[in-house]
Amino acid sequence: MTVTHRKQGTRRPGHVGAAGGVQHTGVAPFPSGRATPAPAPGHGRPGDGRVDQRGDGVWRDGDPVGRRRFADVGDIELERGGVLPGVRIAYETWGTLNEARDNVILVEHALTGDSHVVGEAGDGHASPGWWNSLIGPGRPVDPGQWFVVAANVLGGCQGSTGPASTAPDGRPWGSRFPYVTVRDQVKAEHRVLADLGIDRLAAVVGGSMGGMRALEWAVSRPDAVERCIVLASTAYATADQIAWCQSQLLAIRHDPDFSGGDYYASGRRPDAGLGLARRIAHITYRTEAELGQRFGREPQLGEDPLQAGERGRFAVESYLDHHAGKLARRFDANSYIVLTEAMNSHDVGRDRGGLRAALARVTADCTVVSVDTDRLYPPRLSDELHAALPASEREHIVSDFGHDGFLIEEDQVGRIVREALGRPRG
Repeated sequence: MTVTHRKQGTRRPGHVGAAGGVQHTGVAPFPSGRATPAPAPGHGRPGDGRVDQRGDGVWRDGDPVGRRRFADVGDIELERGGVLPGVRIAYETWGTLNEARDNVILVEHALTGDSHVVGEAGDGHASPGWWNSLIGPGRPVDPGQWFVVAANVLGGCQGSTGPASTAPDGRPWGSRFPYVTVRDQVKAEHRVLADLGIDRLAAVVGGSMGGMRALEWAVSRPDAVERCIVLASTAYATADQIAWCQSQLLAIRHDPDFSGGDYYASGRRPDAGLGLARRIAHITYRTEAELGQRFGREPQLGEDPLQAGERGRFAVESYLDHHAGKLARRFDANSYIVLTEAMNSHDVGRDRGGLRAALARVTADCTVVSVDTDRLYPPRLSDELHAALPASEREHIVSDFGHDGFLIEEDQVGRIVREALGRPRG
């Protein structure tokens, strides 16, 4: 086992996704860029610049496809029992698959991400790329060298089968959508790659919930993964993480407009509950020090709670309100529940003899990365993961931004990913 020392990087105060879009290279036989997606029923209409005309945060058949392609991966037997029929997964690609088919990098998104890792909003994509600094010419993952795949996770709301999708009876799944685990999600992703003729990954990389899936790939399919880069994540969901999640789930379920999960035909959405869930989550993604430095006790302009005619807000309250409204415009409450419960299910040691026995299966060269101020996925969890893996490098991101540092600290993350991909296998 190799241990690396803590490395300082350049701090970049700023916003996630501040980098612009990238130029994509052409691909054969699996197109990227603005190529026509793989045929799928109901997906024939070309993108026309419109995004989610209903304003409910869900991509549906007939909406502009943007850069999405689709893989019909069949029925998925679920870890918890039962079968989810007719699963479809939306994905995007960058770069060219080489003749040996051994230059593939799978990028795994976090809770409210999707397959749109880099690129602009619009043309069917509700938001810009969530990791715009990662992929592009001269960037850590250069599509001139790598063939990159990113899928919208099973249970999501941006093209993959999820609660808003149409069930076999022609109605949205809604409350009937089954409980899926991280292992079920990885099974679906494996079928996407098989559909592309890919049986081995040069690397799988992900942060937060994406890190859970990256690690599950390395544990469940050790012969298929050469490198695994896990950022700000864990080998199992802790009691503290599950506790924070419960308050978010209850906030959504207690919204009167939730209607038990069957709200799609009602003309109403549980935006208040989803917004409250986002506020709770966002606090755990940042730090006390950052919130104090940015907002302190300052009132929102013109809304001083001690002076305004109507009840005013402090600036930090306005900040949380902004993020709540932003998520409600691009995400589905049912998907938030399904994916949160999948995160709660995460435990690579379950039914595998425990944590150490499960991680002993891993043959990939791993890089385990924590954020020094992360209060949701504290560095001790990365220490534990690193200590139990057969071969891993331990890296740290230094950030004022807490858990979100794995997205914001672009220079540090870029260096770590670049070095991990360039490290020769021993």
